[in-house]
Amino acid sequence: MFTGFDQQSIDFMWGIRFNNEKEWFLAHKEEYLQHLQTPTRELGEEIWQAMAEKFPKDSLELHVSRIYRDARRLHGQGPYKDHLWFSLRPDNRCDDWMGRPTFYFEIAPEYYSYGMGFWSPGASMMTHFRHQLDLNPEGFSKLVRQFNRQKRFELKGADYVRSKGQTDKLLAPWYQKKSISLECEKPLDDVIFSHALAEEILSGFETLMPLYRYLKNICDTIA
Repeated sequence: MFTGFDQQSIDFMWGIRFNNEKEWFLAHKEEYLQHLQTPTRELGEEIWQAMAEKFPKDSLELHVSRIYRDARRLHGQGPYKDHLWFSLRPDNRCDDWMGRPTFYFEIAPEYYSYGMGFWSPGASMMTHFRHQLDLNPEGFSKLVRQFNRQKRFELKGADYVRSKGQTDKLLAPWYQKKSISLECEKPLDDVIFSHALAEEILSGFETLMPLYRYLKNICDTIA
C-alpha cells in the first residue's frame, strides 16, 4: 500500500538532475529503488486496482516508466530521467497507445502532475473528433460544461496554427486542438508525503472518466 513519498525521493531526483551520469546513479541506485521507484509503483498499483473496481468495464493497464532514457533519443541529455510517472491506458493489445486517451501521474523534483492526456492522436483522428462534434455538438457540450465547472484540471495541448473551422464559443478551445491534455500540476507539497496523494489522484481520475470514455469511443470508431 502506498504511504507517501519521502524527502529522500525528492533528494534523489535533484541529485540525478545535477549528476546525470552512470557512476553517480550506480552509487545511489538503492535510493532510487527504495525511495522513488517503489512508492511510484505502489501508488500506480493502488490507483489501478481502485479504478478497476470502480470501472470494471473499462479495460486499463498500468505502465510505470523506467528511469533510463532511450539511448537513441538522448539529444544531448543524460542517460537518466529526473522524474518518474505511471499511466493507466487501454490494454496493451493497442500498439499505438500514444494515440489513445491515457490517465497519468508524474513526479519531478519541483512539481507533481496528474490528469488525462490524448497525446499524438494524429491528424486523421482529430479530423474524426471534429466531425463528431459537428454531428452532435450537444453531446460533447454537456461534458465540457461539466469540465468547466471544476477548478482542478486545465485544458492544455498544442493548437493547430490554421483554423479548423467554426463552432460555438464553448467548444472552440477543444475544436482547434492538435492534442488534448487535461492537467493538474502543483508544486511539491505535504500531500505527496501521505496516502492523501492516492485519494486525490483517484478522485481526479473519476472526474475525468466521462471525457476519457468519449475520446476512447472516438478512437474505437475509427480503428
